[in-house]
Amino acid sequence: MTSLSALPRTDERRSGRPTLVLDTQAVHHDLRTEIINTRAGLELIAAQWEGLETQADGAVLFQSCGWARAVFDFETARGNDEFDPIIVTIFDGKRLLAVLPLERIRTRVRTVLAPIGHAFSQYSDVMVASGIEPAGAVARLLRAAIQAAPCDAVSFLKVRSDSVLARGMPADHIVTGTVQGAPYVALDAFSDFNRYFATIKPKTRKNMRNARNRLERDGAVCHQIAETTQDRLGVINRTLSGRAERLKDQGLTSRAFSDSAFTDFCQSLAGRQDIPVLAMSLHHKGEAIAEQWGFIHNHRYYAFVASRDFSNSDESPGKLHLGEVLRACADRGLRGADLMVPVMPYKRTWATETVTVKDYALPVTPRGLLVLNLWDRLLRPAVKHLVLNMPAGLRGLLMKLTGRGL
Repeated sequence: MTSLSALPRTDERRSGRPTLVLDTQAVHHDLRTEIINTRAGLELIAAQWEGLETQADGAVLFQSCGWARAVFDFETARGNDEFDPIIVTIFDGKRLLAVLPLERIRTRVRTVLAPIGHAFSQYSDVMVASGIEPAGAVARLLRAAIQAAPCDAVSFLKVRSDSVLARGMPADHIVTGTVQGAPYVALDAFSDFNRYFATIKPKTRKNMRNARNRLERDGAVCHQIAETTQDRLGVINRTLSGRAERLKDQGLTSRAFSDSAFTDFCQSLAGRQDIPVLAMSLHHKGEAIAEQWGFIHNHRYYAFVASRDFSNSDESPGKLHLGEVLRACADRGLRGADLMVPVMPYKRTWATETVTVKDYALPVTPRGLLVLNLWDRLLRPAVKHLVLNMPAGLRGLLMKLTGRGL
């Protein structure tokens, strides 16, 4: 079911000045904003939402209809009564112009609107029809969201500098956290994988060739792509376990791994058709030494979770495997591979560019402004910097003693 927001639609028609602009011409006057907060309501616009996705060239997996469906289904399956979705849409007559999928999160300190599936997603963005000026669309969507779901602040983590959201962010936004980077491989800039591979530094190519030869002298090396749901589940479980163990040893965690439901959510994705999972493994002597899985959306691969056998670190299995991953993407005719935050040496080897990523927030109430400035901008970055600069062993011991992660 859907319900209209309380924004004064009649005033928009009387003013004769629609706030959305399509290129240099105003869109039709029959603009309306609607709020969706049920799975049934989502399905009513699913076809139009998916059509809107085909117009978007950017990294919009986490704003896709498939992602929203997956989050709805998971939260329903686990009986999460606190799940409070707020999907904001703009229509011009019957045409869908924009979608901003959010959810409201309540804590003891504040109430925040954040992208749907915020604990598990990566990039924050907004889905807007081609040619629509971003600032007007984002402003309208945010007004409707805040009116429908009162909050203290709106939080957008990991906003890419090339995204519609970055271009449309209101002037009064606050930048929180530290600036990061998302490596990307533009496969469509090359006629085939070999042409792309030739752009990697000769010394790096030689080192990787030598590393693979050393492994092969000790046993067979092969790359495998999971073809069944069960095989994909195997890769998902092993990468999550390996990654969690590595973070624990380093005294670190992440927003996703700190949520006890993350593993269950990832497992629920293995057989979905609306956000296809690509899961791959590099095997040596029959054992996986590096694995990775991610999603395919809009002819783009999103690398979600990876792990490797650190006993083989001298042979850089993660770097070797990423090359096989990219070859698999090229063989499928994908336009590119998004290696996502953070920037790491093995990603840098393969990336054709690195996109700047920032965290943004918008205060709504005095409480929101206070907490954003005190915690998000001041205390949390300071604590994070202090802990990250500790020796790994000391940091790991500290986290084990406190039972917490960073």
